[in-house]
Amino acid sequence: MEEEIQFELDSAKEAMQKSVDRLEVELLKIRAGKANPSMLSQVFVDYYGVKTALSQVANVSTPDPRTLSVQPWEKALLQDISKAIIDANLGLNPQSNGDVIMISIPVLTEERRAALVKQSKGYGEDAKVAIRVARKEANDAVKKMQKDGLPEDRAKSVESKIQDITAAYSVTVDAVLSDKEKDIMTV
Repeated sequence: MEEEIQFELDSAKEAMQKSVDRLEVELLKIRAGKANPSMLSQVFVDYYGVKTALSQVANVSTPDPRTLSVQPWEKALLQDISKAIIDANLGLNPQSNGDVIMISIPVLTEERRAALVKQSKGYGEDAKVAIRVARKEANDAVKKMQKDGLPEDRAKSVESKIQDITAAYSVTVDAVLSDKEKDIMTV
């Protein structure tokens, strides 16, 4: 019975951690006005008929805080990379000089910053919902174990542990959101 309890606790932690990880990936997509190579992490290029991550066919760097530089390993990929960046719908405008693709990151207006904060909070709420779903699934498993013979006081202590884990992950989500909000609102 203890192994089943530990399994449910571990499963809940894993599901909650995946929610936090997913939140961090979503927040990377939100550009805060500063150039960051991770902004292009979701860009895939058609490389000889295979969808390939941009980082595997080009060198992505930041020569200055407002510019991304993409240097393909094969010059023939310049057009494909430009098209992939535009198709990724990131709001970026790549410009090629024949060797390198330069992407200027525009300065964000105050209202655009507020909209990005609101968008990031929406992602945070999605993460919290996923954490609560993991909590519910774990609590349901504990209730099922209780029907199968788990003592009531032990079930209550496990549910308390599950709630503590949930609270800890909710605090983590709030911290990640707070950091992102500071990043977005910094001019």
